[in-house]
Amino acid sequence: MAKLAFLGLGVMGFPMAGHLRAAGHEVTVYNRTGSKARSWADQHAGAHAPTPRAASEGAEFVLACVGNDDDLRQVCLGEDGAFAGMAEAAVFVDHTTVSAAVTRELAATARAAGIGYVDAPISGGQAGAEAGALSVMCGGDQADFDRAAPVIDAYAKICRLMGGVGAGQMTKMCNQIAIAGLVQGLSESLAFAQKAGLDVEKVVEVISQGAAGSWQMVNRHKTMAAGQFEHGFAVNWMRKDLAICLAAADEVGAPLPVTALVDQFYKEVQTMGGGRWDTSSLIARLTR
Repeated sequence: MAKLAFLGLGVMGFPMAGHLRAAGHEVTVYNRTGSKARSWADQHAGAHAPTPRAASEGAEFVLACVGNDDDLRQVCLGEDGAFAGMAEAAVFVDHTTVSAAVTRELAATARAAGIGYVDAPISGGQAGAEAGALSVMCGGDQADFDRAAPVIDAYAKICRLMGGVGAGQMTKMCNQIAIAGLVQGLSESLAFAQKAGLDVEKVVEVISQGAAGSWQMVNRHKTMAAGQFEHGFAVNWMRKDLAICLAAADEVGAPLPVTALVDQFYKEVQTMGGGRWDTSSLIARLTR
């Protein structure tokens, strides 16, 4: 069992840190809103700290799950940042979905201080975090990954090293690109079924058993048809991720025409007041 710090207790981080504590690790948490850190510590018999640096002092592994590039820089850098409190040979594991550019920037800073760095974005949503069944795609040195993987296993159903630093983030972009097109296709299918006067449940029962079947179809069709969009990953965050995807696509020369179009559809959902709706809310613009 290891001494750990966990930075960021949102809908993903809160249960992930809980799984680490349940696995027997010694966990100190930090959250920008201190009341949430205190609540986590009370609930899980762990510790909390007022700054990332204080949480990270003496930790073998520091894990983060925050919002975006700037949030990650803030918890890593500066006098109160995690890197200032980490000892040489400790490993920083970043579960945030951020740009590959900031990943490489922070990994270089960490290496200069003798700190290992693994970018390890996650997929599986709030339900996956709560169940301890996330997909974790990692980038970094093999030795750092080998040390971190047994810790990550506390909340992972699969954890794989995809390549060097930044490869985890690039793989997460593949994930978001695939989801964007899939959710739009499902939205159009369900909206078409409704307009055509078909029984949506019967339609899904049949087509989910064939080539059209997907996790999204099985788990989200009922709430999508009912106009209920309170299932975790928000449109605002999806647009942040798609912006990262589109910028990276320009860098590597990969055309993403469908992703660019769906990003604009999500922008339309935002203008409808749905920025905090979950990503399945693409159907709302078709059925309003």
